[in-house]
Amino acid sequence: MPFQPVDSRRLYEQVADQIGALIRAGEFAPGQRLLAERDLAKSLRVSRPVVREAMIALEIGGLIEVRTGAGAFVRDQPLTPAAPINTGHSPSDILSARMLIEGETAALAAARATPLDLAAMTARQDEMIAEHAAGREWRGADLGFHVAIARASGNAALTAVVERLWQDQHAPVFSLLSERVRLRDNWTATLRGHAAILAAIRAGKRKAAREAMRAHLTQVLSVMTGDEPAPEGSKVASHRRTR
Repeated sequence: MPFQPVDSRRLYEQVADQIGALIRAGEFAPGQRLLAERDLAKSLRVSRPVVREAMIALEIGGLIEVRTGAGAFVRDQPLTPAAPINTGHSPSDILSARMLIEGETAALAAARATPLDLAAMTARQDEMIAEHAAGREWRGADLGFHVAIARASGNAALTAVVERLWQDQHAPVFSLLSERVRLRDNWTATLRGHAAILAAIRAGKRKAAREAMRAHLTQVLSVMTGDEPAPEGSKVASHRRTR
């Protein structure tokens, strides 16, 4: 039996390709509204976050127009297919990976952080607060906080992975979805999450640090996927979805 090609595309890209092919084949008329996310997810047997990410990819590709509160509509004049755009990893996958990896870096930091490490984390947190108060972008300080934790783990490879996952959040699908859900308005929850993480690391509590980091990132994931935020104090060791 001959080998079959392995489909290495991301799941949301497979969904976007399927819908895009139908649009180009004329199965959906220009200006026609596509099915709601819930109905598309049911028909395609994927989760709603996957469909949402696919809609963002189709919008970036110029095939649909997403109208807030109204849905997704086929463009009257879809753009001519161009070279494939590297739209990036699924936002859900990126945040799930961060949850696993940064949960462990936080736990290691709780066991290994030096006074200098703690000072670096505190400085980045204070910088975030100052930037937000001044009405400026605070993502750089946010990244600095998470990198300071990774460095305190004592593992340079883990620090590099954390930085790379943050870079992936600048990819088109993650960036546009962040804007769509107004992620930067998640300030209060972010600050509360960071405070819990820092307190656990400062106290040298590995389990608490791990759970605080996972709770923080699960809350961010809930905003990105449109779910309700995780209850305060809940354990979030796993975040499973049908994909």
